[in-house]
Formats: sequence, C-alpha cells, structure tokens
Amino acid sequence: MSGTIRTFLAFDIEDQTILRRIMQAQKMLVSTGADLKLVNPQNIHLTIRFLGEIPLTMIDQIYEEMKKLVFSPFQIELEGIGAFPKPAYPRVVWAGIRNGVKELKNVFEQLEPRLRGLGFQPDNKGFSPHLTIARVRSGRNKAKLAELINDLMDYDFGTVNSGHLKLIKSDLTPRGPIYTNVKEVSGNNVQ
Repeated sequence: MSGTIRTFLAFDIEDQTILRRIMQAQKMLVSTGADLKLVNPQNIHLTIRFLGEIPLTMIDQIYEEMKKLVFSPFQIELEGIGAFPKPAYPRVVWAGIRNGVKELKNVFEQLEPRLRGLGFQPDNKGFSPHLTIARVRSGRNKAKLAELINDLMDYDFGTVNSGHLKLIKSDLTPRGPIYTNVKEVSGNNVQ
C-alpha cells in the first residue's frame, strides 16, 4: 500500500434536527448579503485533530491508538454562533459548544501524546471545539454579518449524542470536500 491521504479525527453530527437548525442559521447568514461559502450540512463535524497528509501505511497505527482511548458516549449541547478571529472581522463562522467541552477536551488530551508517539507535531493552536458552518470569502457586507453573529450568540441548535470518534479522509474537489469514514471507535462506557 503506497500513497497518502488527507485526514482528520472528528465526531460526526448526524442528528437531522440539529442539521436543520444549522441550515436555518446558514440561511440567516446568507440573508446579510455577505460573501460566504457555506459548509454542506452533511459535512458538518466536530474536529478533534487535523492530521493532514498521512501515508496509507499509518492508518492502522492511528486506529490502534484510537482504540486505546477511554471515553464514554456523551452529549454535546450546541449553542451560539461566533466567528474566528472575531465577529467584527469574521473569516470562519461557527456554531459553539455549550456542554460537552470537557469530554471533547478529554479525548483531545488523550490523543495528543499518542499522535506525537507516531511522529505527528504537537497541536500548538490549542483545542477550541466548534462546528464550522461557513467561511467568509470577502469583506462584502461584513458589518451586517458581524451584527447578525452578535445577535445569534445564544442561538440554540439542540443537543446531540456523541460516542463515535472517526478517522476521516478528506478529498478536496472544486465543488468542496468529500469526506469518507476510514476507521471508527465507539465510546467504551467507562465511567
């Protein structure tokens, strides 16, 4: 097996009610006239760690480390819309996490030393759990967009059950990324 694939580790958001709420929020964002590239709701996920290009030969090694993680299935409460680097200068518009951050951070903190052991560089950006829902392509109607983001700081997306960490392959295409699940581990009900 030779070659590489672009990958990341994430929890999928598959709850249709949550995805409908995300689409409603995206429609509100579009209504500002801002120049946005919306994330396809079927591609919405909560990234734990971007891995980048990896050799195909590493898939099984990463999977073995994933299987050593200790976490129980948990709930993630999604609330609020924000932006990186900040609402006044948005580049990425995201849905926030109200509850479940501790559990997500636990998975991240278990993964980091395991990934370093496989030769990955440390993630120096820090862990900031969020769901990217749109990317800002230009400054068009930036003030209107920033105002709406501030108005939606308490937007309730709902709660999703999460218990399946996935190694996901990302194929970049002109129409947007195509994600394929490569490996998956389930929460192991450890209290």
